[in-house]
Amino acid sequence: MKAVHFGAGNIGRGFIGLLLYQSGYQTCFVDVNEEVVDLLNAKQHYRVKLAEASGKELLVENVRAINSVKNPELVVDEVGSADIVTAAVGANILPLIAGLIAEGLKKRLTQAKKPLIIIACENMIGGSSFLKEKVYEQLTSSEKLQFDTYFSFPNAAVDRIVPNQSNFDKLAVTVEPFYEWVVDQSEIKGAIPEIEGVTFVEDLEPFIERKLFTVNTGHSIAAYFGYLAGIRNLHEALENTEIRARIDAVLQETGRYLIATYSFGEIKHATYIQQIISRFANPFISDDTTRVGRSPLRKLKSNDRLVRPAMKYVEMFDEMPVYLTEGIAAALHYDFKEDAEAMELQEMIEQKGIQFTIEKTTDLQPDTALFNSIQKQYEDMFAKKNSTV
Repeated sequence: MKAVHFGAGNIGRGFIGLLLYQSGYQTCFVDVNEEVVDLLNAKQHYRVKLAEASGKELLVENVRAINSVKNPELVVDEVGSADIVTAAVGANILPLIAGLIAEGLKKRLTQAKKPLIIIACENMIGGSSFLKEKVYEQLTSSEKLQFDTYFSFPNAAVDRIVPNQSNFDKLAVTVEPFYEWVVDQSEIKGAIPEIEGVTFVEDLEPFIERKLFTVNTGHSIAAYFGYLAGIRNLHEALENTEIRARIDAVLQETGRYLIATYSFGEIKHATYIQQIISRFANPFISDDTTRVGRSPLRKLKSNDRLVRPAMKYVEMFDEMPVYLTEGIAAALHYDFKEDAEAMELQEMIEQKGIQFTIEKTTDLQPDTALFNSIQKQYEDMFAKKNSTV
């Protein structure tokens, strides 16, 4: 079996590529990084190290790569004959690979009309649907009908911490032991692919929201409060009892919503929360609070990890999620000078005021209970911060 995977970065190699290899696929990576492409073609294998006490290493073989800038026609050929296509390139790059995927699928239809699954393994909601939209922009009406018959773009939820790293071996990658890859099988045409470690479900939304409101929310809370406390290493932030208690309190609030909305049992979800917190505290992963907290404007959007669960909580329980609003206020205080979005956020607050900034960044309406709570939490933090200066 042959897989084509777009993105030969740490996530691509350390997560998706590893599972594809363990499932018996020969993987052709597609990337623009000439050094990584050349190394993959020269070695045809790489090592994945688990960030745990054992330091266990896994060997991934049967790999090669194509430089999509230098050899786009080879990418088209590979997509045309693939058994599965996956991508882990980042949400902003998906539109840039859509053209090659479209051409590859067109060629496939001229050779053999066989079904194919294309999965975007991105840290976003509806990644595969977004990629499909960009692919379909390249098609005629008749081509769209043919694509609808044979090709599936099932959405997925993916979760694995792969920290920033610098390795002597440029292909080696360190990842946490935990991972989750859930795929919406209701969107698949034809047979369900056999991929070790993938969970296929009929309804993806519960898993999307569980991951977003637990992993992403908790990660951000740890980063922002760690940063405000002057802590730069994430696992050291988890050693701070006050920060750890805040994270747990936030995830109790998001957990209350998730349990009430979906079929997650209380005991099972409580175990999941503690598992997530222990992942953040993993001493074998060196991650910066500034990396996890980066791009606060994106994280403060109404459909993202902080504001969205707070809105859902208010809608469902008609109560204020105190700890979530505190976390949102902490994000508004994020002022890391090397982060362009953080600087834009602080400039907006300075020039336009906190009320304007909350409305602009979160889309919340002024004088609503949630808006007022966030503003009060922000102002309380501001007063406390200035009193200690």
